[in-house]
Amino acid sequence: MPAETAPQRTVALIGAGCSGFTTAKRLRDAGIAFDWFEASDRIGGNWAYNNPNGMSSAYQSLHIDTSKWRLQFEEFPVPADWPDFPHHSLIAQYFNDYVDHFGLRGLVQFDTPVLKVARRADGHWDVTTRHGTQAYQAVVVANGHHWSPNRPVWEGQFNGRIIHAHDYRTPFAPIDLIGKRVVVVGLGNSAVDIASELGQRSITEKCWVSTRRGVWVLPKYFNGVPADKQAAPPWLPLPLARWIGRRKVKSLVGRMEDYGLPTPDHEPLDAHPTVSGEFLTRLGSGDIAIKPGIARLDGDGVIFADGSREVVDAIITATGYNIDFPFLDTADACVTDNHIPLYKRMVQADPALHGLWFMGLAQTLPTLVNLAEQQSKLLVAWLSGHYALPDPDTMRRTIVAEEQRYQGHYYASRRHTMQVNFEPYVADLQAEIRRGAKRPTRLSQAA
Repeated sequence: MPAETAPQRTVALIGAGCSGFTTAKRLRDAGIAFDWFEASDRIGGNWAYNNPNGMSSAYQSLHIDTSKWRLQFEEFPVPADWPDFPHHSLIAQYFNDYVDHFGLRGLVQFDTPVLKVARRADGHWDVTTRHGTQAYQAVVVANGHHWSPNRPVWEGQFNGRIIHAHDYRTPFAPIDLIGKRVVVVGLGNSAVDIASELGQRSITEKCWVSTRRGVWVLPKYFNGVPADKQAAPPWLPLPLARWIGRRKVKSLVGRMEDYGLPTPDHEPLDAHPTVSGEFLTRLGSGDIAIKPGIARLDGDGVIFADGSREVVDAIITATGYNIDFPFLDTADACVTDNHIPLYKRMVQADPALHGLWFMGLAQTLPTLVNLAEQQSKLLVAWLSGHYALPDPDTMRRTIVAEEQRYQGHYYASRRHTMQVNFEPYVADLQAEIRRGAKRPTRLSQAA
């Protein structure tokens, strides 16, 4: 089926996770025509456990590390009887309740993966699905960034199984780890969660965590209150907020070396935080042992960077994810070292690409769940002609300045290429909408 010669719909929206369905609501409420595509047969994205599209990284025991107060949508509060840190099944139900409460489910084209998005000479976009190709004025990408696993490769060969945390579901699936000797690679949130589960002596014979560097592991509670509920106000300068936070962490958590972890080479909050209410206790109880990075694989074992060797049955790599847009041409979304520069983490500076927007493409403190709900306000203002982007040079300078603001204090890592702090970021989005309303918009220029 050939592409239409002119767009019949304003927007193509890709993805029905939390970034997709909150954007869909904003578009619908603004009266903006859109087609909404989802590769799976359900909404929820990463939080749809065992999602048949293979893109969910949720494991059976997963509880969110963000407290319920910080993840809730502004227009749809979480149930009052929820625990502070809900299980993934509650999150998935909450997402489904949101979609049904606002009457969005009938708008989704399920089982319809987007195969290709191509820029047209007239500035519009061709979107190809199994139903054919349709032209749109703009494309909104909300396909998530926790579905394309970064899988490390080591020298040597290994007789056991190697899986990524993306594949892990339970101690029985996809591989049976009961009574086995297991290495978990990494010290991020998935790594410490999975290691805390497998470290129980009733599950594995031995569990090691292999890490190339030390990190700060933060508790979920400070003084009986969820830690993220004690965030600094958005008006407080970020350096001062971080200084206060560092002092609190060191005072309440102590030294990582006292738990058997390597000494961090950075201060607290100078890395995306690893949060766990159980991991440090498991270390202190001897259920988990720490090893340095893997030097090479060695048949039935692993040789570590310190020269030690352990007999190992399985390796689980909790080594992060790739930013990936398989339906986009690399010229339209150039990702370098897991980084794509975006103005307000949403759109590229090149005017030829201003019809291509990204929702939820950030690593947000404390939560990503409700980020796109806020971002969609700027998107809809632009689509409806009530907001104008700055000139490209200003956009490029702002991108560099804001990445330095939010990421400059982090150590260099793939996991720190799109960090933002939720409160100041949202406050800046609101200010940017006001600034953009004063610039000449498409509607005013047309008039």
